[in-house]
Amino acid sequence: MPADQQFLNALTDLWNIPAPGPKNILSIPEFGALNELCAQRYSDGKITIGGKFALGRALRSLGLPCWQAPNTNCQSLDLQSVADSLVDAFSRKTVIRRHICPLDLAVNFPSVSFGNARIENFTKEGLEGLFDSRKLALWFPTLPFESEKLAQFNWLVVEEEITVHLDNGVRTFPFFPDESDIDRGDIEPHAGRVPKAVEDALFFILQLPWEQWEASASIDWRGFRMPWVYTQDDDLFVFPSPPPRPESLSFEPAIYEDENGEEIETERPITLWLAASEVTEIKSLTHEAWQKLRNARTTELFETPVVHFLVRAFLANGIDEFMAHLIVIEAAFGIHGDPKLDLLKKMRIKPSLHVAFRLSAALGENVVCDYDDLFKLRSRFIHGRSGLEPISLHKRILARRLARLASCKLVSLALTDNRRREKILRDLLSKGINNFHSELK
Repeated sequence: MPADQQFLNALTDLWNIPAPGPKNILSIPEFGALNELCAQRYSDGKITIGGKFALGRALRSLGLPCWQAPNTNCQSLDLQSVADSLVDAFSRKTVIRRHICPLDLAVNFPSVSFGNARIENFTKEGLEGLFDSRKLALWFPTLPFESEKLAQFNWLVVEEEITVHLDNGVRTFPFFPDESDIDRGDIEPHAGRVPKAVEDALFFILQLPWEQWEASASIDWRGFRMPWVYTQDDDLFVFPSPPPRPESLSFEPAIYEDENGEEIETERPITLWLAASEVTEIKSLTHEAWQKLRNARTTELFETPVVHFLVRAFLANGIDEFMAHLIVIEAAFGIHGDPKLDLLKKMRIKPSLHVAFRLSAALGENVVCDYDDLFKLRSRFIHGRSGLEPISLHKRILARRLARLASCKLVSLALTDNRRREKILRDLLSKGINNFHSELK
């Protein structure tokens, strides 16, 4: 809905104030008149501190002339567009939240899209549009957005539609909840280190066998790293985050000769090597495969935190990575109150091997001893036993491989077996024990 003349007139009075403006723009009459008009139309006439700051943020994001720093060099929007944007901001019930994630150390991945996410290598101009560099320049005039350097990297972009509060003041200050009895010190057990939408996308990407591809596995099996997530809302009332710095990503010195034969020192991104055939397999991250994964995750088999810990292992380092991978396997194939089968008693099999038997049966390969070795390492670490040596690269990669295969098999089972989780896992236990017993004969 376009802005009417009354709204345009109130905005014009404020827009005509030249730079530099007054020290406190929120206190001048022109701002007060526009704020009062907005309150009458969109807040039942209530003028609040939150609403006042929300309008101020919106005006700054739209390029209010008297609020711009010298040499900002931002192209001005026409007043009708500014007014229409303000009206739209007040009227919106949803906004798009975009999570922009650098894929540090990655080679040049092919562009793929799945669900509400995509992997892409943007041009300098494309990256400026993605980050809304104009808005960043208005808010952070002394912090340049170095799009040319950042455009040398691959990016994972995940978008989600978010329902927003009708009160623009609450959208500006979401950390002031209405509930006075809220526990501000509580811990959400499976809250991730990244937004949930990013966690979901990463879980999908981590179904690929990265640990088999990475020729530089002694450096990093992952194939890429994600050092940070830049989150932005297309909401004028939300304060933007400062532009990311290229220094937070991995560069190495480089030298090249210019057209005159002069050596030029520069920097280039550090990348982990992948074979061309392996890079091509990234194209298997399709909408169809994403939808199958989503369908699987709605089943009872994914009620345990498999997703959380597989992503946590990717984001972690050292022993935390190793432990998270073992928890993935236990979350996938562990069950509370395992039955005391007669065969278990006869074979004197310890309860910790129940997961190993299920995993072995599910994968169709004998990994009982492999899992048992990893579990013993885990136990030594937890219980502080002496003589704990560094975990070898082989065991580290093995833990990742078994965790990934457990996750992938869980997806397959969820799509093909509609029985209760407990029934599926108990059958896998019996099958795994019988297979193991047969191999001993």
